[in-house]
Amino acid sequence: MYLGIDFGTSGARGVAIDSALNILAEVRYPFKASVESDLINCWQTALFSLLEQINKELRQEITRIAINGTSSTVLLCDATGNPVDVPLLYNDARGAVMRENLKNIAPPNHTVLSATSSLVKLLWMMQLPSYTKARYFLHQADWLGFLLHGKLGISDYHNALKLGYDVEALQYPEWLNKLQISVHLPKVVIPGNPIGELRSDIAGKYNFSKNCLVCAGTTDSIAAFLASGANSPGEAVTSLGSTLVLKLLSRTRVDNSKYGIYSHRFGDLWLTGGASNTGGAVLKQFFTNDELENLSSEIDFSKSSELDYYPLLKPGERFPINDPNLPPKLSPRPDNSVEFLHGLLESMARIEGRGYELLQELGADNLTRVYTAGGGAKNQVWAEIRKQYLGVPILSSTNTEAAYGSALLAMRGLTNIQM
Repeated sequence: MYLGIDFGTSGARGVAIDSALNILAEVRYPFKASVESDLINCWQTALFSLLEQINKELRQEITRIAINGTSSTVLLCDATGNPVDVPLLYNDARGAVMRENLKNIAPPNHTVLSATSSLVKLLWMMQLPSYTKARYFLHQADWLGFLLHGKLGISDYHNALKLGYDVEALQYPEWLNKLQISVHLPKVVIPGNPIGELRSDIAGKYNFSKNCLVCAGTTDSIAAFLASGANSPGEAVTSLGSTLVLKLLSRTRVDNSKYGIYSHRFGDLWLTGGASNTGGAVLKQFFTNDELENLSSEIDFSKSSELDYYPLLKPGERFPINDPNLPPKLSPRPDNSVEFLHGLLESMARIEGRGYELLQELGADNLTRVYTAGGGAKNQVWAEIRKQYLGVPILSSTNTEAAYGSALLAMRGLTNIQM
């Protein structure tokens, strides 16, 4: 059996599968609204809660585990792996002030020049008093994996992309080495490769096999892509979660920080795309889940909404506009909630459509179909609206859980994923 664990923005999930891809267990841990300083405790509690929720007999059959985390969520740790300060989340743009200095060092339009890249976050964190205690810089998935296997300072090349790791040459580039960063940057391995056995104390406490391996992880959106069933150039996955993430499988690599576009290595192909700050988190600001379901059913999607929004929770956008100061546009708000929701869904579809259009303009393969993952995948009215803007078939993912994708990664490793 193989266990995939997904750390998203609203909670953590686990999926256990067998070698025939049957799901044998699904577990969840929703995040409660917590202060920034409590994130580490929240993550740790969530991780071990997921392990505990799996049936004791099933745990003993699990042979490999892989974890995905939100891309560019990062933290600094001391020599024993204890965080020295609060983590910076994927959408934290405080590091934007470091971009001007980095522009003189990094190649033009490089992924690290984004306001929320892992590297600008690190450069910003280097100014903090807590930095003197730091020895390792890790991504969320790296640290969670460390809790299970006990080996510090190991990452995968999906998470390391926004740190500046060269995913073609499979090494840190010379320009990055010139920054003379005093903490250890993670050793980078192929996603899904085994890192080490599950710590013996954890295996004993939770009734896992002592031979259970913990593998290098990936990012949440790539795990969602793995779960989707997409496998040919031109096929894409949109993750409609708290945010809106686009991934288009392409024979051509496309990177352009001006628009928040980057490409992940995916075997011999590339997953090119970007992540917008619009998405489900904005919808939940205004509607409960029941309201979203009921109001959506009243929308007449054959008619266009006259409302033109740019739905954001706060100023700042990453893709297809890369502007840390872009203001939300949520007015005028009609009295009719159905009209308001229609306007929001159509505006998000417009942003998604522009994203895919931009990827193709910059050289990615032509879009042929879009699989949908995340909570928003269940909204059929939204799917019909999106179809009008994308102009290609919209399909439900084979499995919409990123944790399922991580379970596949644990089972096959990235190099053996069936393409």
